[in-house]
Amino acid sequence: MLKKIKETANYILQQTQTEAKIGIILGTGLGGLVQEIDIKSTMDYDQIPNFPVSTVEGHHGRLIFGSLGGKEVVAMQGRFHYYEGYGMDQVTFPVRVFKMMGIDTLLVSNASGGLNPDFVVGDVMVIEDHINMFGTNPLIGKNMEELGPRFPDMSQAYSKKLIAKAFEISERNNVQLKRGVYVGTTGPTFETPAEYKMFRVLGADVVGMSTVPEVIVARHMDVTCFGVSIVTDSGVPGEIVEVSHEEVQIVAAKAEPTMTLVIKELVASL
Repeated sequence: MLKKIKETANYILQQTQTEAKIGIILGTGLGGLVQEIDIKSTMDYDQIPNFPVSTVEGHHGRLIFGSLGGKEVVAMQGRFHYYEGYGMDQVTFPVRVFKMMGIDTLLVSNASGGLNPDFVVGDVMVIEDHINMFGTNPLIGKNMEELGPRFPDMSQAYSKKLIAKAFEISERNNVQLKRGVYVGTTGPTFETPAEYKMFRVLGADVVGMSTVPEVIVARHMDVTCFGVSIVTDSGVPGEIVEVSHEEVQIVAAKAEPTMTLVIKELVASL
C-alpha cells in the first residue's frame, strides 16, 4: 500500500508540477466549485496509476489542478464510497496520496440528510465533529508509522480555527451557516424513520455516506481538516418524505453558492 501511495503521488507530481498545499473533496452534486477554480490541468481517475474510479452519478471522476482564492489547490471532482464496494483503503487512498504530494489542509464537502429540527432543506452546515457508524475504521490493520501513529487523537478532527474563520466569512457576506455533528453510515440506502430518530438521539445533526473515513485518515497523517454539509433532505419526524439521488443533486446545486463562497474565501485566508 505504501509503495502504491508513493508511486501514485510521484506520478501526479511529475505530470502536473503542482505545489498545492490544499486539497478539496467535492461531494454529490457539489462540482460547481470547480467553476471558481482557475484550472491549469485535469487528470481523469482512470489515467492515474492505482486510483479507483467513481461509479456514482454526480461524481465526475477527475483531479483538478489550479488556483482558488489566489492559492494553489488540487480538487477531487467525485469521491469514492464504501457502498460502491471499495475497501476502506481504496476509499481513503486519494487522501493518502494528497499527503504524499505535500497537502497539509483538506477541505471536504458532502450532501446529507438533516436530523436537527432547526435545520431546513438547503441549509449549509459546518461540521464540528463526527460519529463513525460505518461499523469499521480505515486504520484497522497493520499501522504504517511513516503515515501516522497507531492510536491517533481525534479530539479535534475538524479544525476549530478554520471553523471560526468560516463563521467570520459568513457574517461578513451575510450568509447563514449552521454548525453541528455529522454521522457517517455505509449506505447505499437512505435511512429509515427509526434510524433517523436513533442518530438524532446519539447527538447527530446530519447523516451521510462519506467524509468520516477520509477525515480519519487525514488526521492520522496530521492533515488539518474542514468539513461542510449541504442538507438535501429531512429526516426530522413529520418531515420525512421519499427521497431520490436525483432530488439530492438538485437541492445540493441550489445551496452550492453559499458553500462555494465560504470555501473560496477560506482558501484565500490560508
